Amino acid sequence: MSTIPVGGLVPGTAAQHAADVVVRNAKIHTGDPRRPQGQAIAIRGGVIAAVGDDRDMAAHVGPATKVVDALGRRVVPGLNDSHLHVIRGGLNYVLELRWDGVPTLRQGLAMLREQAARTPKGQWVRVVGGWSAEQFAERRLPTVAELNAAAPETPVFVLHLYQSAVLNRAALKAAGYTKDTPDPKGGQIVRGRDGAPTGMLLAAPSALILYSTLAKAPVLDGEDKKTSTRHFLRELNRFGLTSAIDAAGGFQNFPDNYGTVAELAADGQLSLRIAYHLFPQTAGQEVDDLARWIGMTSPQDGDEWLRLNGAGENLTWAAADFENFAQPRPELTADYEVAFESAVRLLMENGWGFRLHATYDETIRRDLKVFEKLAAEGLFPAGNRWLFDHAETVSADSLDRVAALGGAMAVQNRLSFQGEAFVRRYGIGAPPTPRRSAPCWSAV
Repeated sequence: MSTIPVGGLVPGTAAQHAADVVVRNAKIHTGDPRRPQGQAIAIRGGVIAAVGDDRDMAAHVGPATKVVDALGRRVVPGLNDSHLHVIRGGLNYVLELRWDGVPTLRQGLAMLREQAARTPKGQWVRVVGGWSAEQFAERRLPTVAELNAAAPETPVFVLHLYQSAVLNRAALKAAGYTKDTPDPKGGQIVRGRDGAPTGMLLAAPSALILYSTLAKAPVLDGEDKKTSTRHFLRELNRFGLTSAIDAAGGFQNFPDNYGTVAELAADGQLSLRIAYHLFPQTAGQEVDDLARWIGMTSPQDGDEWLRLNGAGENLTWAAADFENFAQPRPELTADYEVAFESAVRLLMENGWGFRLHATYDETIRRDLKVFEKLAAEGLFPAGNRWLFDHAETVSADSLDRVAALGGAMAVQNRLSFQGEAFVRRYGIGAPPTPRRSAPCWSAV
């Protein structure tokens, strides 16, 4: 696009109604079936003031209006991602080596070797997210030997989905893993015949072993966190995102880990509108944490650039079902509903909505039983928005129960990365269609 003088557009007489920006000579997708395309658009105060033909924009052009000639290009509304870990991702973005779309493992290892050569002493090389072994021509993960050869001295951590991680010799040492390190609950440190860790970590099925190992790596300082976050947001902008809902996640503490985006928002430096959630981090004290946050803040606190959306994506750790489709579905404890019900009751009594990580229909059915009990007490009012995230094996019956309670579903693209493992275990399929209407809400 190019910025041009007003030219053929006649400035409007009422300058106070003038747009900040007018885009003309465009193919504008409106989303309105009655008028699906426009030629020009006027924007005032960050809000669309008018869509129409070039001549319709005359009344919206003032002396200070910036007029942009789109040169016939397509213009679409900014996209919203309804489930993104943008706050956590921003804090670490410049520390990561991305393998998104890399066609061969050979090329990925060459990139890793180059990254290791320029990585400051003490820092790790991290390959985290956005790729799968199935994308490579070799159809496999890197071996520990390949990581050692590519980076003999620099710690390297390669995460494969929420299934496994491969660490080189230097990363094992930096993480402190030895023969005497016990396996964490739900995780496995793969060992050789001598009992020493090989460098392979498995989510079996809990991903906490992967999170906690990555958390051992050095973090950025304050200003560097801001720089990293701004780079990440600009990358998301490049793909058309103008807003996102942050689903929170493991190792994302409130308020500490929200400070960077809060400072950027206060300085007017966010390029992405963010609505965020609060995720209790410590097993056994989740209800206490939620109660403390309810005393500190409320949903919708903030402004158009950064505001609180609600709780989740976990409410209690015991209710979380991890999504490693290479492993059998985890069996959750028989009594997790006790603390889970307390958490949901607390949120609903205080007008908080929530989102809930639930991969399997077995978990969803148990959660719905809690919701239906509380709904019978009048604790699921229409204004308290809530949803299930993921729900890869949800049944039609469960979808009907969600709709009856006024809930929603948010479905992500995890099967684009884990589809083959899912099909091997569960067969080909997709979430069924509910007989009732169950919306997917993602407003920012």
